[in-house]
Amino acid sequence: DPDRKTEVVLLACGSFNPITNMHLRLFELAKDYFHETGKYKVIKGIISPVGDAYKKKGLISANHRVTMAKLATKNSDWVEVDDWESCQSEWLETLKVLRYHHQKILSADVTNSLQDAVPITKLGRKRKQEPNRHEPIKKKNQSPVVKSVPQVKLLCGSDMLESFGVPNLWKLEDITEIVEKHGLVCISRAGNNVQKFIYESDILWRHKNNIHLVEEWITNDISSTKIRRALRRGQSIRYLVPDVVRAYIEKNRLYSPESEDRNAGVVLAPLQKYASDPKSSQALN
Repeated sequence: DPDRKTEVVLLACGSFNPITNMHLRLFELAKDYFHETGKYKVIKGIISPVGDAYKKKGLISANHRVTMAKLATKNSDWVEVDDWESCQSEWLETLKVLRYHHQKILSADVTNSLQDAVPITKLGRKRKQEPNRHEPIKKKNQSPVVKSVPQVKLLCGSDMLESFGVPNLWKLEDITEIVEKHGLVCISRAGNNVQKFIYESDILWRHKNNIHLVEEWITNDISSTKIRRALRRGQSIRYLVPDVVRAYIEKNRLYSPESEDRNAGVVLAPLQKYASDPKSSQALN
């Protein structure tokens, strides 16, 4: 019964510096995985580029990164770009971005069901109480089909999952809430040891049913770092990023030895924020 399928929204957070064919593949792989389980229906993918306040080395300005992501997804009928996170003046924890999108879906859901609801009384005319009017008696187990709220799941590569183990990069309670309340979809190279990483962490193990591991059999080793390196060296990146993205990079001369030195020597925002906090993720393993 298609109505019984859990609707899923896939959210990918990251630098997208620049967006590559690999980023786009992650969405396709995750969608195939969910549909093959027969239990889920993926209704939307969201790309949320990180804001400039993240202070990652070589991070070019958010408006370029958002524009490239929008160009890259222009032809997709289900993946879109959201610039809310990138517009914030402060760096935002991934959990807050997940919560924001969850709330957004909740409020959209409420609006829709209010529009769908049929008004019981016609305006201006009071409805007479009919004394003998009883609600029809419901048969047992005949509960109405209540559509559940779509789940927003964090889509990531195995590197993000393993970054949970980097001291001061994540808060322990954030990791807990992500895997407990939302869920993770982790695309890993066939043979990559993500299972072992989950096994070695009590928190991840406890919520392993909410961590979906998707094996990537057609491996794709493109990374934004490698793309930037090729560009600095004047080498071609054709067929590694969408053509529109390549054209945009060339037109705006986006990546250079100078851009790679941006934020050099600056401490990454989460590390600045959590270094003094004993509750951040040193405790994960």
